[in-house]
Amino acid sequence: MHFWAGSFCYVLDKAQKPRFPNRVIAISDIITLVEDFGNQIPDKSWMLYLLELFNIQNVAIELNLICQFDNQNYFEAIFQGVNQYRFGQVLPIVSHSYSRQIIMNSQRQTISYLLEDQNSKQTERFELSMNRQFVFEGLNHFTGLEWWNKMGNFPYPIRYLVELSQLVYGLADDPTDLESITYRPYNALIPKNEGSDKQYPISFDNVRIKKDDGCICYNVGSGKCSTGLTYNY
Repeated sequence: MHFWAGSFCYVLDKAQKPRFPNRVIAISDIITLVEDFGNQIPDKSWMLYLLELFNIQNVAIELNLICQFDNQNYFEAIFQGVNQYRFGQVLPIVSHSYSRQIIMNSQRQTISYLLEDQNSKQTERFELSMNRQFVFEGLNHFTGLEWWNKMGNFPYPIRYLVELSQLVYGLADDPTDLESITYRPYNALIPKNEGSDKQYPISFDNVRIKKDDGCICYNVGSGKCSTGLTYNY
């Protein structure tokens, strides 16, 4: 069975209503692995810590931390639900922070998945070529968790206590140079789940705007919840 819970990232307009910004071509966050709770993932199952961008055709583009039943933990680039590339040089380590970026470039007709270990400064990049039917503009940014349980109809305890920070979206500085991107922070979160009425064995907490960068930050740990975070809404 398949479960997910988290929040859509938005900005407040002049009327204080949440919306997704126009002309977004990139999203980014930082995920910090604070503690390893141990492996309680059922056989043949896995879970994901999501960084997920939807374009205006509602195609999902993901750079996720994946934890498996067999203790294989890694970052993966995913497009439209299909695994495209497993990052083999930058691997998840407790106490390390990782910058994750997804960048859509209409000039080169590519999607870039960028990963950096901010402790070791090791970087890794994957480029996915797109066809001309793909529209290089964002519709939504989702942050949260996803469970795939092949053994039962329930979400199971998570692998890592993590902090998610620097939730930002990217706009092209110059229409003629789509490598030049300005990143701006979100200031609202709207909760969402798959609608199963399950209780998730996690907590989304300590949501805040960090003073040093003005970006939303929150923690994911053990606990009980029924959906994702609400912030500034």
